[in-house]
Amino acid sequence: MLDAVFKPHSHPPPAPIWQTDDDAASVHCEDEGDLDLYEQLRLEAFHQTWSKIQSTINEVLKGINLKLFDQVLQWVKESFSLVHAIGRPHHAEVQQSYPLLIDVICKRMPPAFILTKNAEFVDDITTFRDLAGHLESNGCHLAKLSATELSAKHGVCGCFRSLLRQLLSDVPDVAGVSALASWYCEAENYDQPIIVIIDDLEQCSGDVLGELVMMLSEWVIKIPIFFVMGIATTLDAPKKLLSSEALQRLEPCKLSLGSPSDRMNALVEAILVKPCAGFCIGHEVAMFLRNYFFRHDGTITSFISALKLACSKHFSLEPLSFLCFGMLEEDCEEFWRDKFEALPQQIQKYAFGFPSCASAKISSNSSNNIVEGLSKLLKLQNDWGSVLLCLYEAGRHDKVQLLDIFCEAVNPDLQTENVLFVSEVTCENLSGVKSGCGKGSMAQVINTIRHLPMETLLHVLEVWSNHLKGISEVNDKVKELRCTTIGANSVRPAKEKWARTRRSTASTGNGTVPLNEKAVVLLQDVTRKYLVPVECLPFHEIICFKNVDVLQSALIGNPRRMVRLDLLKSQSHLKCSCCRCGTAVSGSLHDTSIMCNLAQEYGDVINIHDWYMTFEGIFNSRNSKIKRKSYSSPSKKKSKPSTPEGRAMIQARFCRAVTEIQITGLVRMPSKRRPDLVQRITFGP
Repeated sequence: MLDAVFKPHSHPPPAPIWQTDDDAASVHCEDEGDLDLYEQLRLEAFHQTWSKIQSTINEVLKGINLKLFDQVLQWVKESFSLVHAIGRPHHAEVQQSYPLLIDVICKRMPPAFILTKNAEFVDDITTFRDLAGHLESNGCHLAKLSATELSAKHGVCGCFRSLLRQLLSDVPDVAGVSALASWYCEAENYDQPIIVIIDDLEQCSGDVLGELVMMLSEWVIKIPIFFVMGIATTLDAPKKLLSSEALQRLEPCKLSLGSPSDRMNALVEAILVKPCAGFCIGHEVAMFLRNYFFRHDGTITSFISALKLACSKHFSLEPLSFLCFGMLEEDCEEFWRDKFEALPQQIQKYAFGFPSCASAKISSNSSNNIVEGLSKLLKLQNDWGSVLLCLYEAGRHDKVQLLDIFCEAVNPDLQTENVLFVSEVTCENLSGVKSGCGKGSMAQVINTIRHLPMETLLHVLEVWSNHLKGISEVNDKVKELRCTTIGANSVRPAKEKWARTRRSTASTGNGTVPLNEKAVVLLQDVTRKYLVPVECLPFHEIICFKNVDVLQSALIGNPRRMVRLDLLKSQSHLKCSCCRCGTAVSGSLHDTSIMCNLAQEYGDVINIHDWYMTFEGIFNSRNSKIKRKSYSSPSKKKSKPSTPEGRAMIQARFCRAVTEIQITGLVRMPSKRRPDLVQRITFGP
């Protein structure tokens, strides 16, 4: 789908957008090849950029889940040891076609219930796929059962056969647990646990799952099978789904996955705050993506899909977006200089016509200016990200989300020195402020720092020092601030000093300035100086996507209107030689396109008979022209003039075209009261 956005000649080649009306006619021909060339450059840059973003997303999510994966693996090892401690039958006992006669207590299976906390299962697909790979790489046998396989339609026999197909190379016609036991006794399979992953427990049939648990629990000593079950709502869900008899056979271990907000914070930090791929988004796009994320129940997948679409739109619409990937080059200045000097004069002129360049009063069109501008943009973006992470490190202690701070920090209208970061922010000012409420996020961070305990504040300052390594001037101030309090190389003397300072300040009002206030002042100064939104910097249009209307139309959009416009301009998309762009409807167009064009001549309702007669007239006139041409032109003796299409064929094509238009939602079919009329649904340009 994304390739189609950039596919050459998927639409008529317009005059390049870097041209003005005066010189469009003079350079149109020589820029035809350039247009295709830079379209290909943008396509390659998009693939490289999104590949980097996608790999970063995978690494972040895998790192978040790795702790859970290790917990599951440790649980598997402990459960396997526990089963062996109860009894370890010989190969001959395992291959017997009946379970061991042991105590009922020894028939309890140890499943792991993983609370995913996701409203939509789509985010759990990758998690359980990576979990399966992690367990398999550590010597476990893996099988996955979906909710469809654990349904009443397939029954316990169907889901058990599915389990066998994933483990056995050859499943017998009469599949029983004895077949699984024989497979487990083979040398390469023995003495390794079998893990059955059920990623969406709530969607399974309770009767089928309970019967499967009852059956396999009888063999748990012979065949160590352990369930890993994903639960989206609460850990009490199995009690509502399974029978009491099945629950008695389970001895669960309860684990929990990180919340969607935690994963979102990690993703925002990795792909939007840090220079992951050189691509960034503007304030309106950030707000739209944030709202889109919450409207879709906080699903990470929906956010990533929307971000990918924003990235594709940026590279398809901005001619100089291929320079974006230079942000990650080791010698970025040389990369930009080589690329820019190879550009035609018209594109170089376009580069300095950005509104951001006009506001910065950049008039020279030399390559040094754009290289210097992009280098400064990169440096300021790195500093901006460092300061933003410092804000988040303090705000996370008051449950402020990074996405909220990010949306506020990219706002070009942000007046930090006059509006947000005033020297006095009291609890009364913030009584109505919640996380994510526009300008309140940063003010809430400032208020949080004022009330942090000493030990927590020292930890925050330590993290600030790590984030601000690239800004040596500020980093020295942070270290100096830490040293003023830690003088005795321990936290306790610092806490005692802080307590004495508070008592002195409360009694006399003339004590030393507390460490919290010093940290607030430092953060305010750093924010005023370095937290410059990207939309306020020259040349930001090259790397920043700001067109929220395009993104909104692509994600939410008006599909009926887009289908209608595509049908009306089908010859522009197809670019065939038989159809001419003009006012007259050509008979060589697709039938549905002809019908859509003819429908524009009517109002709210269309008379079917008139519609058909106009449709038929187009083909009759086209066939008559073909017939006259065949008679007037010399031809061989065997050639025969083309015969007009039969009336029945035209009627069939008309019916099919009307049906297609009705399916796409452009017209409403006739009612019983007025069977001769159809109603138009879409109007406008």
